[in-house]
This record gives sequence, C-alpha cells and structure tokens, in this order.
Amino acid sequence: MNNRLGAWLPGGFTFAQHLPNEGGIAGMKLCKMHLVAVCWFFLMVVPAYAQRVNFGVDVGETSDKFGGLAAVTGLELDIDGQVTILKNNEKTGRPAIVAGGEIRLPSDTSNHAREYALFGGPAFPYHNFVFSLHAQIHQLDLPVAYVDNQYFARDRFRLLELPVVIRYNFASGKRAFVEAQGAPEFTPHFHNSPLNLAPLPNPNFDHGYFIRGSAGYNFKWWYVKATYETRYFRFLANPNNPNGLYNWRTNLATGGVGFVF
Repeated sequence: MNNRLGAWLPGGFTFAQHLPNEGGIAGMKLCKMHLVAVCWFFLMVVPAYAQRVNFGVDVGETSDKFGGLAAVTGLELDIDGQVTILKNNEKTGRPAIVAGGEIRLPSDTSNHAREYALFGGPAFPYHNFVFSLHAQIHQLDLPVAYVDNQYFARDRFRLLELPVVIRYNFASGKRAFVEAQGAPEFTPHFHNSPLNLAPLPNPNFDHGYFIRGSAGYNFKWWYVKATYETRYFRFLANPNNPNGLYNWRTNLATGGVGFVF
C-alpha cells in the first residue's frame, strides 16, 4: 500500500468493522430523509404565486472513476424541479426569475456520490431560445475508497457553481427542445468525513468542469427527456491527495418523464 494512504489512517485504524453496520437501519433512515427533503423542497419552492412548475424523475446509469481505480457503473435516480417565480415581460425586457433543485441518489453509495443542489437566477427568452444564468449551491457526498484492504474517507464537497444554460424550443408548437449547460468548477468548500477520527488536510484543487446536454418533447402537461452529463475534478498530486483518490471523472446518462403544472 502507498505510504501516503496509510498515513491517513491514525493508529492503524480501519473502518471495515464499522461500515457494514451502517447499511441497514441507517440506510433506511437516509432514504426517508431524502424523501422528506424532496417533499419539503416542493412545499417551500412552489408558492401560490408561482407561474410555472416542472417536476421530473429520471433513471439511468452513472460511471465513476477515482484516480487510478477502475471505473464503476451503477444505477442512479435523479429528481429535479424548477419553478418560474416571475414571468418575463417582453415590453420592458425584464427576464423571468426561476428557482429549483435536484437530488441524485445512486443505488450503490459505496462507489457513487449522493448529490443535492439548489439554484436560482434570471432567464432571458429570445425567439426560440432561452438563455439563463444560474447561481447554484451543490453538495456532493463522496464515497469511501477501499484500497489495499484499507478505507479512505473522502471529504464532502460543497460547491458554488454558475452554470450558463441555453435552451432551444422547436417543432410544432415549440414542443421539442434541446438544452445545454455547463460551467467551470471553483475550489470546493471541504467538510471532513465523520468516519475520520481526526480532521485530514484538504486536497489542493487544480481545475474542474461539468457539461450537460438534454433533449426532450413536451406533451403540454407532461414531457419526456434524455440527459447526458460529464464532470471532472482534478487535484494536485501531493500527500493531501493520496494515490490521486480525489481525482474524479463521472459520466451520467438518464431518461425519464416530468410533469408541468
């Protein structure tokens, strides 16, 4: 085993004897917490004055690769919603104001990250296009790495993201759509994993980005959508990033349905 990785395990401590016990009751509690979070989210962001609400559920496959470890694939559930709080005004040029959120729940949290995001910002319609700029808070709960019979608990990431979103509506009634969004990643705000007995040094961020593309068709009160996303994080090669275990590339492909209110 790389000595740098072993150095992060104080006193030779490993988490093998603790992790299996967290899968049963704790796993069910987490699922209930996620469902409650979704319900509270829509209770808070769907006020009586909302102009339009989209709510979608997608299922697909995610592939995650950390450092030199082999890529692992698994199923993922994606729940997202968006509310148009204020409609645009064509006469004055006022943009629409939108807000929303997204939750991603993988079937295997030992190899894939749970993700939570909240966003808001202006949207500028122009002919068949809609140009948006979102300010987004994004949390990623990274999986624990298992290397050379030892566990390495990665820090949790909290990110400020500023994605640009471009949507194009076309076909009869402008019901078909394609959408692209992306942004560079900024330095994450790190939260030490509760599995570590002592706080570990944070990795040093180098660069990162994400790009997402979607296509779908709107049937007035419901829609179908397919999405592909790729994301990459790279951290400096030093003792704070043992074996490059924070370097992360993920690819996600999903499809699903949504509803318009």
